[in-house]
Amino acid sequence: MSSQKLTAEEEVLLNDFSKSVPRSTSILFHLNALFVSATPIWLFWRIQQLELDTYGIMFAIVTLISTFLMSLAYKNVKYSLKHKIAQKRHAGVTAEVMQQVADASSDMKKTVKKEKDDRVLFKKTEVADLEATHFSIFYNNALFLFLVIILSFYVLKNFSSGANYLGSSVTSACIVAFLSTGSN
Repeated sequence: MSSQKLTAEEEVLLNDFSKSVPRSTSILFHLNALFVSATPIWLFWRIQQLELDTYGIMFAIVTLISTFLMSLAYKNVKYSLKHKIAQKRHAGVTAEVMQQVADASSDMKKTVKKEKDDRVLFKKTEVADLEATHFSIFYNNALFLFLVIILSFYVLKNFSSGANYLGSSVTSACIVAFLSTGSN
């Protein structure tokens, strides 16, 4: 294998197909995961009457486990959706970018085709990335909260409140993380 440096275009292309997410997106995923993972605490504190001082350590541990699993699910769903969204939005993004190029420069003929294609690719990737990020957060949060409610009020209703919280929160996060690994 040669030890040649990658060009900027090759690095952008590799980043587009990589499962890694930028730091800002990772922070967004972790904060959203923390918020949604902590939401069942209110449910069990106010409705199931679990005291914060008695169950605080369990709340913290379960919240951290759920946060990790939800962040993983966000990343997996985003990765699987990004390229599907980019393909669906291609025509609209292309028309928008071409209109911007036409409005920005009266020298449209001087703008080379490669530059136009690069602008379209950049905008399409940006739109797909943003849309996949938001949909991933929405989908996984809705699924997690739905599973917590179903598990806590129907499946595990005969368990003690502490076991009910532990089981419903961790199981919901595990199911969401597992479902995020599948291919659609």
